[in-house]
Amino acid sequence: MSDDDPGATEWAVPGQVGVGPWVGAPPDDPRYDPELLAGGDRRNVVDAYRYWRRDAVVADLAARAHPFHVAIENFGHDHNIGTVVRTANAFAAAAVHIVGRRRWNRRGAMVTDRYQTLHHHESVSGLVAFARAHGLAVVAVDNTEGSVRLETAELPRDCVLLFGQEGPGLTPEARAGADLLVSIAQFGSTRSINAGVAGGIVMHTWVRQHADLDTAW
Repeated sequence: MSDDDPGATEWAVPGQVGVGPWVGAPPDDPRYDPELLAGGDRRNVVDAYRYWRRDAVVADLAARAHPFHVAIENFGHDHNIGTVVRTANAFAAAAVHIVGRRRWNRRGAMVTDRYQTLHHHESVSGLVAFARAHGLAVVAVDNTEGSVRLETAELPRDCVLLFGQEGPGLTPEARAGADLLVSIAQFGSTRSINAGVAGGIVMHTWVRQHADLDTAW
């Protein structure tokens, strides 16, 4: 599937999602897409972006982005990456970084990868170099010895939230390159929680600590 093909949440399925054709005189605003105005907008976007061109949505999201980035290791082709990307978009992360394999399963992203700034790094060292060059603290998330409870930690405002793969968690290189290692408090029998779920918990913690909630939709 090419970047221009419709994705799972961009198919025009009447009655399921979105709005129909624009009623009345079309707006005199270059952000609006003539085809969407004429045919309706069935995409999975918030109402504020209805009928907007994709590039206009991308530009506005970049202007609204928070100063935290999200990174996830992809050495085992983790199927959770799409979910992490979708959540990063929901919380207006500045960018998502894929570390390791360039290819990843985009189904869970629900097309949000088209609106989200994405970077690829062959190795953890490449990610760490990016973080250092941009003044970002690396916050690794793993329930290993030496970690600080996320529930009591103060997350840096300008940071990269780094997540490992489902199962093995972060690589030793990722933990070694982190400025802060945090873990999510658990109380049951399972050793770890789903990587996509962990991503949402940590990103929301950053939002609670640093975001201006008056700018939320």
